[in-house]
Amino acid sequence: MEAAIITIMALLFLAFVALGVYATVKVAKAAKRGVDRTLDQARRTVEDTTLRAKTFGQAGAASELARLRLSLRTSMRATQEALQAGVGEDASLKESLDLFHRLSAHGLELDDDLKRIEREPDKTWVAGQLPELRRRTEQITGSADALRRAARERALKFAEDDLSSLSAQIDVEAGALRHWDGPEAAPEQAAAEAWGSPAGSAGPAAADAPPAITARDPRRAEYPWEKSARPETTT
Repeated sequence: MEAAIITIMALLFLAFVALGVYATVKVAKAAKRGVDRTLDQARRTVEDTTLRAKTFGQAGAASELARLRLSLRTSMRATQEALQAGVGEDASLKESLDLFHRLSAHGLELDDDLKRIEREPDKTWVAGQLPELRRRTEQITGSADALRRAARERALKFAEDDLSSLSAQIDVEAGALRHWDGPEAAPEQAAAEAWGSPAGSAGPAAADAPPAITARDPRRAEYPWEKSARPETTT
């Protein structure tokens, strides 16, 4: 019996140790991913700043290469962020995101070519490569921009359609609320005329009933565009 208890305790101890190790590894991996994202962001910021400086601080082919790289990176990053943000709400953007991934392969290849040519000492040869590099950059950024703008236009269209539908429903509800002299009042008026009592007099029970509409506390702001009422000053 004692041996069985010891075995169970040992197994529980090992289970807790394994759970602790697993949790530690998960936390370490999550921390590493966070550090990697921070480093990547910092590296991209430094590279973009360097490219902007080259576009203004240098002349000729070097400035043009920096401009092409900056244009490519800016367009691809903006499109990636737009598609990744929208695919969670609009599943049809998944195909667009797949197309962007294929386009990204061409963009990365072009960026590598631009970086290699930046280090080329023969400036005359580099100048001769610029027209083709400019054409490839414009083709890739044009496709990326088309995907991004189409995704945004689609999101705006859905938002406008939803707002139009909501406005129509509110108009119908508002119209129904304004018909306070409609058929709902007829039975009460008929009963009042039949028994000779004034309409709307329903006796003590009705007087004790709570009002149909309870006023909202003006001090509570339910929406971000509502301002809280100032508290009453006391003397």
